[in-house]
Amino acid sequence: MSALRWNEESEDVELVSACQSGDSESRERAFECLVRRHQKPMLNLAYRVVGDYDEACEVVQDAFLAAYKNMGTFRGEARFSTWLTTITLNHARNGLVRIKARRSHEAYSLDAALKTDEGDLRQDPPSQSPSALDQMEEAGVRQKIKSCIDALPRDFREVLVLRDLQEHSYQEIGVMLQVREGTVKSRLFRAREGIKDCLKRARGAS
Repeated sequence: MSALRWNEESEDVELVSACQSGDSESRERAFECLVRRHQKPMLNLAYRVVGDYDEACEVVQDAFLAAYKNMGTFRGEARFSTWLTTITLNHARNGLVRIKARRSHEAYSLDAALKTDEGDLRQDPPSQSPSALDQMEEAGVRQKIKSCIDALPRDFREVLVLRDLQEHSYQEIGVMLQVREGTVKSRLFRAREGIKDCLKRARGAS
C-alpha cells in the first residue's frame, strides 16, 4: 500500500470516528469532509453504471444520505471507501430501475429520446475554441469506449468500472458485490472481451 493511500485511509478512520462519537456539529463537519473526499469517485462510479449524469447525481446524493444515517453500523471491517462504494452501487442499481421505468412510460420518438441521452455529454463538454483534428479523434474514441461500456450487462460493467477505472482490488470488489474473487475475475475477463469486440465492430463500421 502506498504512503498516500495509507494516509487517506487513516484520515477516513479519524473522520468516521468523529461522525460516530462527536457532537452534532462535529459529526456534520466530519461527514462534510468525507463527502468532499469521496464525492468525485462515487459520482464517476454512479455515472458509469447508470449512464445518465442527472440520475448519477441523485444516486450519489441518496448514497451519502444513507451512509450518514447508517454511520453507526459501520464497524471498520472493510475500508470506509469500500463500504461507501457498496452503498453507491446499490443505489445505482435502483437508479437503473428508475431509468428503465421512466423510459418505458415516455411517449416520445426515438429522436426525442436521443436528445435526453445527449445530456450525458455534459461530463465531457466540447471546447468552445476551434478543435484540432487529433482532439476530435480523441473525443470520438472516448465516446466509443463509453458506448461500449454502457452496452455491457450490468454485472460486467460494475466489475470493469471498479477494477479498471477505480483500481479496487479483486478482494474489495468481491466484498462490494458479495461474490467470490473467481467470479470477479471471470466477469472482468468477459467485460474486457466485450469491450474489445465492441470497439472492433465500431472501427469496422467507421
